[in-house]
Amino acid sequence: AMRHLPYFCRGEVVKGFGRGSKELGIPTANFSEQVVESFPSDISTGIYYGWACVGNGDVHKMVLSIGWNPFYKNIKKSVETHIIHTFKEDFYGEILSIVITGYIRPEKNFDSLEALISAIQEDIEEAKRQLDLPEHLKLKEDNFFNLPEGKTVNNH
Repeated sequence: AMRHLPYFCRGEVVKGFGRGSKELGIPTANFSEQVVESFPSDISTGIYYGWACVGNGDVHKMVLSIGWNPFYKNIKKSVETHIIHTFKEDFYGEILSIVITGYIRPEKNFDSLEALISAIQEDIEEAKRQLDLPEHLKLKEDNFFNLPEGKTVNNH
């Protein structure tokens, strides 16, 4: 899982399935299909952690899921980022820049919504611990997060 890391990616935030906030209480930012398809095809599905930045905002810790979300039986692969920060409003249409720095665990199915939520909470705690390590912390300052003013991404 580590061969492609750190992995730098940016794209527009699009509407997802609307489950993160509503069912799980864990809002996620979703990338468009084009961005998902641009990921290395051999990158392992599962749960990752790293840094995320919306537009030219601050850089925050994040947890990311790559895969089919077996609990929800998705037919399309998705990349969903949970930024460990409380935002006042939605940011659909904004540019999300992420750096994936580490891998937590493979995707798996859960017997209940509660078990899924509890696993995600554990993933968040693990991400927070890992991202405090110097080798991960240094990527928070990467120039990748400085979007030049007026820069367009994906021709938008």
